[in-house]
Amino acid sequence: MAIFKGAAVAIVTPMHEDGSVNFEKFGEQIDYQIANGTDAIVVCGTTGESSTLSHEEHLDTIKYCVEKVNKRVPVIAGTGSNCTETAIYLSTEAEKYGVDGVLLVCPYYNKATQNGLYGHFKAVADSIKVPVILYNVPSRTGCNLKPETVVRLCTDVENIVGIKEASGDLSRVARLMYLADGKVDLYSGNDDQVLPLLSLGGLGVISVLSNIAPKETHDMCAKYFEGDTKGATAIQVKAIELINSLFCEVNPIPVKKAMNLMGMEAGVLRMPLTEMEPENTARLEKAMKEFGLLK
Repeated sequence: MAIFKGAAVAIVTPMHEDGSVNFEKFGEQIDYQIANGTDAIVVCGTTGESSTLSHEEHLDTIKYCVEKVNKRVPVIAGTGSNCTETAIYLSTEAEKYGVDGVLLVCPYYNKATQNGLYGHFKAVADSIKVPVILYNVPSRTGCNLKPETVVRLCTDVENIVGIKEASGDLSRVARLMYLADGKVDLYSGNDDQVLPLLSLGGLGVISVLSNIAPKETHDMCAKYFEGDTKGATAIQVKAIELINSLFCEVNPIPVKKAMNLMGMEAGVLRMPLTEMEPENTARLEKAMKEFGLLK
């Protein structure tokens, strides 16, 4: 059985002005997400600035999220690393806190071979019992997890159940699902490609957009699964310029700006991420107004 079906939020980690994690605002954001229909929460992923959290902060944030959610929706923890031992450490600790699954990004910078990727993911998955979702995002990692390797992992390792696919290559995804034979739970990692991936057999999206439009993101998936493809398509198309604006600078710079514009107090970014450029902020504000998020 899949960890979740529908829209999961790749949730932002709010920060105080001094850069420390703002758990009060984080709790408010978790409640806001659940109240607006989010189907699962992915904590400490790329959008949560996991790359600049210390191990202690990373684990404290996961623990807080699990306790705050309190089984209302599944919690999936980003515990990937380019160091296999580190990924095992983060994953085993997260499992102790009661997460419903982990999200493992491809090792970045090392540029492992496909056999290396297989060995890495298998080692981490073998160290825990909770389900594992792989995460392919070659634009960030410099490493592409091939469809054949994904299927091999999902076949050979019992608790590797699926993939967050953010390559943007629909032909690759189609081949993956051709090879999968029902063994791979597919989730879109790109908000502008939710419906195309659902049409190929996807189960949902792990979404940046959902931080500011959780109901609409949830409804897009729900309508598709209910057979209302026209309604789902209308939401996807309406959101395109907003989605493009959320990625006109590297994530999570724009989504944190959007949340701050909405009064959600997501706070500052950690270096080396910096504040959004004025012309891009203007574009984002315009898109948010057109979507109905700002007056």
